[in-house]
Amino acid sequence: MSPALGLRRHRLPRFWLGLTLGLVASGVGAAYWWEQQLPQRLEQAARGGDLEACLRYSEQLEALRWLGGQAPAEQGNCRRRKAAQLWQQQQWSPALQLQLQLVNSQAGQAADRQQLVVWQQSLQQKALSRFQEGDLPGALALLAEMGDDQRSDGNSLGDKLRENWTRNRLQFERAKRLGDQQRWWEALDALTRIDHPWWKTHSRDVQAKVTQSIESLKGQERERDAHGQLPHTVPDSQLDAQVRQRIASGMDEWSAFQAACRALGGRVVEAGPETACKR
Repeated sequence: MSPALGLRRHRLPRFWLGLTLGLVASGVGAAYWWEQQLPQRLEQAARGGDLEACLRYSEQLEALRWLGGQAPAEQGNCRRRKAAQLWQQQQWSPALQLQLQLVNSQAGQAADRQQLVVWQQSLQQKALSRFQEGDLPGALALLAEMGDDQRSDGNSLGDKLRENWTRNRLQFERAKRLGDQQRWWEALDALTRIDHPWWKTHSRDVQAKVTQSIESLKGQERERDAHGQLPHTVPDSQLDAQVRQRIASGMDEWSAFQAACRALGGRVVEAGPETACKR
């Protein structure tokens, strides 16, 4: 091997090392130069109302913060104004996400955190209003905007709304089934457990049928009293008072009926589709 060839090979690693270091230095220099330009561009965008450019420069400045730069006040102002704009446009999720970014940034203020809470509470109230009107899917869709529609532990507001809706639906279906079986007292108890406005309205026909049937039974009892009390029959008025008292204490309707009958000295008698308490 000639001395000249060996010398050229010896110099090649130094050449590549120098080239690599030069490129790295150039890249760092360019990044540093751009970082120095960003605050001015950010300020100009904010002053001109170009919120999209302002946000873009804010994100770039955030990425270059490792170089030692500090986020100027315009970064916070830009996010604050854009979040408010998105909220007014009813773009709930982007608005909340941007506001959360602002809260977690160096430019975030106590008022920004309070605004985030106010928006979250407002969205919850909108969801609750839809739920009360019977629009469960609409309520869950609003809660999904803030991630409160479903959680693995079942403690989200959306989980609680589903549980309430299902409970009311099951009570309605139970009342309807018991009414079809002419088990009026049990049907009435199921109806009294419905506490959702929409389901209360939805169950009006069943409520009217059950109430009318119970009044009819009481009318038959009054007619019997006019001709003398039938032997071995507990008066409906006394039985009704005893049943309601036990249901109010937390007893289920069938147990309440049996206990009330025994307390009045009677026994439960099945007579076709109806159940009676007779002495």
